[in-house]
Amino acid sequence: MTAGFAASSEALAVRYDVALLDLDGVVYVGAAVVPHAADALAAARRQGMRTAFVTNNASRRPEAVAAHLRELGVEATAEDVVTSAQAAARLLRENLAPGTRVFVVGTDALADEVRRVGLVPVGAAPAGGVPEADAVVQGYDPGLVTEQLAQATALVRNGALFVAANRDLTVPSARGRLPGNGAYVRVVAETSGRQPLVAGKPETTLHAESVDRTAARHPLVVGDRLDTDIEGAVRAGTDALLVLTGVTDPTDLLWAPPSRRPTYLAPDLRGLLRPHPATDVAGDGVACRAAHARWVGEAVEVTGDPGEDGLDGVRAAATLSWLLTDRGHPTGAPARGAAWPAGPRHAG
Repeated sequence: MTAGFAASSEALAVRYDVALLDLDGVVYVGAAVVPHAADALAAARRQGMRTAFVTNNASRRPEAVAAHLRELGVEATAEDVVTSAQAAARLLRENLAPGTRVFVVGTDALADEVRRVGLVPVGAAPAGGVPEADAVVQGYDPGLVTEQLAQATALVRNGALFVAANRDLTVPSARGRLPGNGAYVRVVAETSGRQPLVAGKPETTLHAESVDRTAARHPLVVGDRLDTDIEGAVRAGTDALLVLTGVTDPTDLLWAPPSRRPTYLAPDLRGLLRPHPATDVAGDGVACRAAHARWVGEAVEVTGDPGEDGLDGVRAAATLSWLLTDRGHPTGAPARGAAWPAGPRHAG
């Protein structure tokens, strides 16, 4: 992706037919809906945009995810939800004959998806044993025990196909971040000496599953993480909107490599309802409407009007930093100035 944000003279809800929305950090944070999310999504649908909810979480059935969204005031059905469990089942189906036995390290939601694609999910053998299976699929399970990892390792080391729903190292919880599926996948991979096929973001299988299920012709990925949502969109050649309601801080954008640069930026999902400004080289720096960024000393200095959503200075500063980095100039310094947000603008 080239440096700089793209312009859209019309609202993104009009420009794109389907929004492929990440969930945690975009629609909700923990048990709470993100401010403005429900109203913005309803307004986007009124403008003709369809919505799909795309999650790396393989532990919950689509019906459960949709029910949670409805509790938060977001219109959703099970058909609107695409999970990494479904994408993992897709990978298994593409690589195995119908009826093949698959050892499922994960919840019943993952086993259901394996069964739906014509394969046979099997559980763990008695302690000390090894299941009869030709493949292993691994997804997050809060009840995971070490014996399951041991049995998966034995199968993978002996040649079983190894598929992971995702490689997310952590999951959020009331106790703070805890080990996620990726942490346990790493145990099996490093112990067996074999790496898995990965279904979830930023790999492209989950994106392909989302596009197929929604019949999207011109989709827009919407996410809060540079390393999963945005990188996955870049890999798939799909435009992406980064919202600052989750883990990404405005300053994080300054050091985003080309593989993690969004097409558009917004404070929250109301960004679907607005036109978006371009960033352009102007004089000794980069301009975004009335905001201007230039390199001064060891920092990016941002001046001018930050715009209606307060992010024009961020757009200009990030574009300048990307241009300098791509030309071999290591920036590595924070932005400063009246047009730069004083603190995090996100909820996560």
